[in-house]
This record gives sequence, C-alpha cells and structure tokens, in this order.
Amino acid sequence: MIDEGLLVSAVELATSRGATYAEARYQEDVSDFVLMRNGRVLSLSTSVVRGVGIRVLVGGSLGFAATDRLDRESVNAAVEEAVSRARALAPLMKRPIEFDESRTGRASYEVVPKVSLEDLGVEERVGLGREAYKAVGGALREARLAVFVFGVRTHVQRKLIVSSDGAYVRSAVPRISVWANFVEHLPERGTIQRYADFGASGGAERLKEWRVVEELVQEAQSLERVLASGVEPPKEEVEVIVGSEIIGLVVHESAGHPMEADRILGREAAQAGESYVKPEMIGKFRVGNEYATVIEDPTIPGSSGFYLYDDEGVPARARYLYREGLLHEPLHNRHTAKLFGTLSNGAARAMDYSREPIPRMSNTYLKPGDMSFEELLEGVKLGVYMKSYMEWNIDDIRWNQRYVGLESYLIVDGEISRPVRNPVLELTTGDFYSKITGAGKQLRFYPGTCGKGEPSQGVPVWYGGPDVRLSKIRLGVAA
Repeated sequence: MIDEGLLVSAVELATSRGATYAEARYQEDVSDFVLMRNGRVLSLSTSVVRGVGIRVLVGGSLGFAATDRLDRESVNAAVEEAVSRARALAPLMKRPIEFDESRTGRASYEVVPKVSLEDLGVEERVGLGREAYKAVGGALREARLAVFVFGVRTHVQRKLIVSSDGAYVRSAVPRISVWANFVEHLPERGTIQRYADFGASGGAERLKEWRVVEELVQEAQSLERVLASGVEPPKEEVEVIVGSEIIGLVVHESAGHPMEADRILGREAAQAGESYVKPEMIGKFRVGNEYATVIEDPTIPGSSGFYLYDDEGVPARARYLYREGLLHEPLHNRHTAKLFGTLSNGAARAMDYSREPIPRMSNTYLKPGDMSFEELLEGVKLGVYMKSYMEWNIDDIRWNQRYVGLESYLIVDGEISRPVRNPVLELTTGDFYSKITGAGKQLRFYPGTCGKGEPSQGVPVWYGGPDVRLSKIRLGVAA
C-alpha cells in the first residue's frame, strides 16, 4: 500500500494551486487468471495495475489526471496536470460544477478470507478445470461436448482515498470468480451453448461453497434434454414464470442503468446509452405495480459489488431505485446529487486508478415476495418457465427489451412438463414491471462485470432476485 503522506501532500498541493476541492485516490488491482480449453491450459497470467488518480475542482471545472509512478515528483506532476486542465476549461463552463455537502468517512475496512487466495495454487485451478471438463463430458448421454472453456480468476483490490473534504478511507477486498462456456452438439438437433459463472468477494473457500463441478454437470444434463427434446413455445398468450437469473439481468438493465443519475442528465448519451427517465419523473412516474421494488445495495457481505465507502469517501447504503412501482432514487455521486438537490448515496465507483469515479451499480436485485416455487406454479393451466437465458438485448433508453430462454419448460396444470426450446420474452420495461403477479421468497444472486463510460470501465457486480410470475403474454420463438 502507498505511503499515505504522498496522497495528503498531493491534496495540499492542489488546494494551494487554487482547487476548491481535491481528491487523491490510490488503487491497486492484482489479478491472477487461468484459462483452459477442453482440459488443456491456454494461458496463465498475472496483472498488476496500480497508481494514483487526482481530481480537482478549479473555477467550477473538474480536472482529472493519473500516474502509475508512485514517487512524489510524479504524483505532484499529476496534480499540476489536473489543475491545469480544470483551469483551462473553466471559462467554457455554462454551469459551474459543484459537489454536495455529503459527509465523507474516515475508516479502514477489509474482507478477510477464510482461505487465502494465495493458497489457491495453479495446480489446484488447473485440476478443477480438468475435473469439470471430464465430468461434464462424461455426464452427456446423447449429445457430444464440442467445446468446454474454463477460467479461474482471483482479484485483490486495495484503495486509499484522501480528499480535502476530510475523506480518509483505506480498504482491501479480495474476489474470486470461476466461469465455464460449453457447447453441446447433437447432429439432428444442432447445438446449445451455456455460459455459467460464479463470483463473490472472499477467499478460496468459495470454491467448495459453489460446488462448481456438480452445478456444471447438472446444467449440462438439463440442457441436453432441452436440445434433444425441446418443443416450440405455445403460440397463444400464456403465463410465464421467469427465473431469478433472468430477473437479475432484467433489473440490472432496466432499473439499474436507467436510474444512474448521469444517464438521466444526458451525460452518458455518447458513452454508454441513454435513459427513459427524466429528472422530473423521480417520485412521480409509475413504472410498475406493487411488486416492482428494485434495490441496489453495495454493503451485502460476500457480494462481488461489495464496498462500504465509495470512491469519493461517501458511506455506502442500500438504495431503492424503484419502490412499489414508482421511480424512487437514482444512483448518485456528489456532483449529480448537487444537481438533483439531494445528497450522494455513495454510488461513485472507478474501475482503476486511471478512471474517474462515476455513478455505478454494485448489487442490484428485485425484492423477493412470499411465495414458494410450487405456489408460483399453482393455477397455471398452460405456461412457460424460463429458468436461464441464452441471449438478450435492450435499447439505448432501456425501455424495449428481449430475452431468449435457454433452459425452459412447459407448465401444464401447475406442473413442470416438457422442455421448451428458444422461447422469446419481448416487452417494454413498463410492461414487465406491471405484469408481475407473484414473486418467490428465495433471493438468488449472479455475478457479472458491468460496463459503462468513455473510456470504458468494467466493475464487478451482482444482480439477482426471486423467481417471478408474469400475467399472460405472447412469447416468440428464436430461430
């Protein structure tokens, strides 16, 4: 970890040069990655990315600069560059940039693994990949395992944030992820493909908790049945039960992204899309019914998106994006919060030291209900259960969306029946959140990397929710 005195002196230098706000953030990201294909190692890699990012406010203009050289001369040069950039742009500002009056924290925290990631050797990672490849291939009875790509990644992220507003936050969060992408082939029926991943903060103990090999074998066998005997979905309108994996993706894309305050204000239009939400709609526009409560919470222990203070030093907390169908609270950093006349809710995140903190998601989920899966099935004369997805897309304003089911089944008289191949759920954001007629009580999370920004930034997240029942809708079928 960097000497804190280097960051303190950088902030002092910036304020002496006329900055009304200054922030110095050290960030270190160390990753180890094993990639395999069909049981053979393709690559072993280690990545170390560390440096200091400087942000300053000068004359109502925000300047940013970064350096990967951790000596006083280089860090001070980054300060001078950030100040110079901000001062040069200040005369062009139509509206001066201001930060809100959020309380920043002075804290130190870390995630302590039960089994250190350093104890997870290359041999153990490669052994897990070979075991999974052999087990999945051996579990298939009709289809052939055409391709099996497997990866294990460990990532330790350390930060120290110091600002002129009193922030001093030191943190260390280890993360581990495992993923597999496999293709099954049956000559008379074609192919079916699955990308399955596991991810969390913590240590190597996660591997036993996840039961990776057993889960992949079960998925492979289920998809073989879909490939071998899947039928087209019904052509008439039917009730649909949407699995928690798809629900998580839906809320990430159609609640999380459109409720990022910079998107709402139009900043992200040229970077990562727009939003159907306008500032005046917050607290007034109804996007769904009473089941439509979407929560964003970075403080969930063990989550991929875990943090207790954001990259501006603001304490993290749960945010209700949609609350019982109403647009409730956007994701803010200190600048967007000022524009909305509120306080930051601790959503500023940066991918690494060379990127500026912007409003980002962490762990996004639909609030669970009180129904068992059997209760969701009850009363469904004819329907479809879409458990997982194979592809999806959504428009720039996050309103029109489409999801193609992967592992899916017919529901007949309240019971799971034959597999269904390639059902398509296509509807608007408003339709989805208005058609929910029941939500399960079991909350499940899935890992992902959320992309946004220009230059692009990818940050670890979870998304999830319960299984959900939708009122009658006409499904399509993918070719």
